[in-house]
Amino acid sequence: MEDVWSVAGRVGAVWLALVLGLIVLPSALGVSLGISEAYMWVLVKTLEWATIRIEKGVKKPQPQMLKTPAANGIIERDETPMEKEIARLHRVDFEFSDIFYFCRKGFEAIVEDEVTQRFSSEELVSWNLLTRTNVNFHYISLRLTVVWVVGVIVRYCLLLPLRFTLAAIGIISMIVGTTMVGQLPNSSVKNYLSEVVHLTCSRILVRALSGTIHYHNKENKPQKGGICVANHTSPIDAIILTNDGCYAMVGQVHGGLMGVIQRATVKACPHVWFERSEIKDRHLVTKRLREHVADKSKLPILIFPEGTCINNTSVMMFKKGSFEIGGTIYPVAIKYDPQFGDAFWNSSKYNIVSYLLRIMTSWAIVCNVWYMPPMVRKEGEDAVQFANRVRSAIARQGGLTELPWDGGLKRAKVKDTFKEEQQKNYSKMLVRNGSIGSLSTGTESD
Repeated sequence: MEDVWSVAGRVGAVWLALVLGLIVLPSALGVSLGISEAYMWVLVKTLEWATIRIEKGVKKPQPQMLKTPAANGIIERDETPMEKEIARLHRVDFEFSDIFYFCRKGFEAIVEDEVTQRFSSEELVSWNLLTRTNVNFHYISLRLTVVWVVGVIVRYCLLLPLRFTLAAIGIISMIVGTTMVGQLPNSSVKNYLSEVVHLTCSRILVRALSGTIHYHNKENKPQKGGICVANHTSPIDAIILTNDGCYAMVGQVHGGLMGVIQRATVKACPHVWFERSEIKDRHLVTKRLREHVADKSKLPILIFPEGTCINNTSVMMFKKGSFEIGGTIYPVAIKYDPQFGDAFWNSSKYNIVSYLLRIMTSWAIVCNVWYMPPMVRKEGEDAVQFANRVRSAIARQGGLTELPWDGGLKRAKVKDTFKEEQQKNYSKMLVRNGSIGSLSTGTESD
């Protein structure tokens, strides 16, 4: 038995030495040995081969298999504007077929509305050897199945232990490092060391995800005293951004491991953590954020105004609170490539442990981050209009669909005010086109 434990100890020591020497140390120094690049090259070539095999294996290719991920749906919609259809009703005689357009729109909303589908993983154009998220993909060939089995072994027996080790090193380093820095008196040295610890640990955690991140327009990076706002897909969004710079986080106080990390990091960095009771007090939250922004020596605040995770195909309504604070807004667009791994966290389906397991058994996390020019509130512009303008800019840059709906619909019913607003818009179009008057005249004539 002692020999077994001795061998296990030696294997563990070698494993840890390799991880520290080949991954942790280079990532902490911000350099690459080319291992990640080589891994991504092999992965891309493998997925390209798999795509070709799938296309050859399908005897009758279905058109929907070649659609882009944005066409993530089970029905084909008629995109004719409502105004155009209502314009046809501007005539004296009423025909029964006039109601067909609205019946079809109602059926489409029941079968598949444009909101709830944003709270589930998007469809893939081609199978990525992880999961068959598209019903059109099925058994193709023995060779492809063997490659999939080998992939399972690699992901669970090699990548998962490696990533778990890196994640443990990153988290422990974050807790220990920030706790030690937090003991120092407030000074420029403390701020510098805090940024070094946060940046170093974030780089290690990105390696734990096999992250390949492309940052664009770095001249627009958020500056101190500003507010960074970004679209929200996953809890790892914060790690993706802090891999390239330091931010003051804003969020609710948690328990467990997350609570330990929060209590440690707030000692070294001016993060803004709120108790659950304080979150409900919007005025108190706004006051604390304004105090932070007023100090131009503090790190930029990082906020996700959607308030919930969306599947990275769209940007939903931004809460106005972030835009009432004042100061300069630095928009950031984040777009993940689902071909290598699904970064979206469906919190209504998976808890955080299950989600992290899915992430760590994916091939990689690949994404693009665009830093956009700073934006300020215009004269006469209210917080809602400013939030919508920033949201539109992020959607355009990231190639995302812009939706006016509240992300809170993931867990709540549609508010009556939303229904009434749609009814009013419908009524206005009918009145503007004269349809109501025409129908009334026709009825009186009869």
